[in-house]
Amino acid sequence: MQRSRSGLPASRQVRRRRSVQPPSAHQQRGRGLAAGRHFDAPEIWHPPVPQVDGHPAELRVLEQSPGVGYVHAVSADDVRERVLQLPEALRSGLDVVQLSRMTRKRQLFPCYGLQWGSAVYLYPIEESLEELYIRVPRPAQRIETEMYGGRWVQDGRFWRLIWTAETVRDFYLNNVLMHEIGHINDARNTSFRKRERYADWFAIEYGYRATR
Repeated sequence: MQRSRSGLPASRQVRRRRSVQPPSAHQQRGRGLAAGRHFDAPEIWHPPVPQVDGHPAELRVLEQSPGVGYVHAVSADDVRERVLQLPEALRSGLDVVQLSRMTRKRQLFPCYGLQWGSAVYLYPIEESLEELYIRVPRPAQRIETEMYGGRWVQDGRFWRLIWTAETVRDFYLNNVLMHEIGHINDARNTSFRKRERYADWFAIEYGYRATR
């Protein structure tokens, strides 16, 4: 899911360039898939916590080491503060937010966040705050990231998505986190497309618009 910084030096004796793909370059980086998919990286299951007198339990924010070459886009305090800005009814189903570690398997199928049960998992980003993609960004992908300050730059046959500490923090708190909380609040839809549509709406309504 990460992008490679540079290609191999071209040999003067070989006129055709070899097709070298950086091992960390992504095809796409998006939302985590439902638990149980064979190609999704495993996560720690956090069982739902029962409410007390009709009020949700205190939110737990767990932080793992991001992994070599990665950083967490947000802090535990950032997450707590942002969640508390939501109406209680919209955060009552959220028990845990875990800042997860980047693993080898997750690098194969990268995503920004994942919702599983009453927990949300947020994944780290490259230490350079630059993501490298091997495909042209989809229009929706480009619009969504640029709304939060992401900047796309073509680099040869690759594309770089460049963030700053401020813009990637905004993106995670007001898009990724809100999108996954939207899934927790969606008790009606069952199809993947409809659930994604609802979570996208939730992120715009309670993330983007609420903070602009």
